[in-house]
Amino acid sequence: MTKRDGIVKRVATTVVLVAAAVVVVTLILIGVYVGRVVKTAVDNDGPQMTQTSVTVDTVQLSLLTGSAKVKGLVVGNPNGYKASQAMSVGVIAVGVDPATIFRDKVVFRSLRLESPQITFEGGLSGNNLGQILDNLDSTRRKSGTTVTNAPATSKPEKKYEVDDLTITGAKVQVSLTGTQGQQEITLPDIHLANLGTIGDGITASDLAQRVLSAISSATMEDVATTAASLDKNAATLKQAGGSPAKQPGN
Repeated sequence: MTKRDGIVKRVATTVVLVAAAVVVVTLILIGVYVGRVVKTAVDNDGPQMTQTSVTVDTVQLSLLTGSAKVKGLVVGNPNGYKASQAMSVGVIAVGVDPATIFRDKVVFRSLRLESPQITFEGGLSGNNLGQILDNLDSTRRKSGTTVTNAPATSKPEKKYEVDDLTITGAKVQVSLTGTQGQQEITLPDIHLANLGTIGDGITASDLAQRVLSAISSATMEDVATTAASLDKNAATLKQAGGSPAKQPGN
């Protein structure tokens, strides 16, 4: 190898390294930017969908690894309920296909809600979680009407695909109507798969409704068991109080 060839090789290597560094830095900056956009979207669109307060602390996205973390998600309670929040999630771990970030349909390979804290207020016929579900359904119907009547030049609504969704370690503080105090129950892991895989995908409100519906269904099942247990215990205590045991010798 001549001296000139050596110089050319070093220059080429330097150019490749610089180009790689630029690509890495660009991906990091885009990830930070998209993370901020997602946080703003949650803070702005969340309250409109649920008709409650919705906030998130941070959204961290890495396009290099195709991973993201949503930290400090808090969904407030509807009006008329005592607790300040219906649900909070410390960390939501997301596996995303980086190639779909800027497409109309974003693909989440995995979505994992870790140890959500949930509040259940009311009864089986009416409660805070059911109210939020009704609000989401109302938003979906209005969104469908808006899209149908929207001008052809309007930007299409972002859609999503979630291949695997897991909710693990969920704890529910239950406040049943007509009872005093609270009882904590731990929900079994919830697993959903292949959401929005067919066609154009599902909207953010569709996804939120499916997640909350799964949580609400699991909660209602446990609450029904808890309520039945409370009724049984109350009946047992009433029977014991009304029929005192006979004293020896009587």
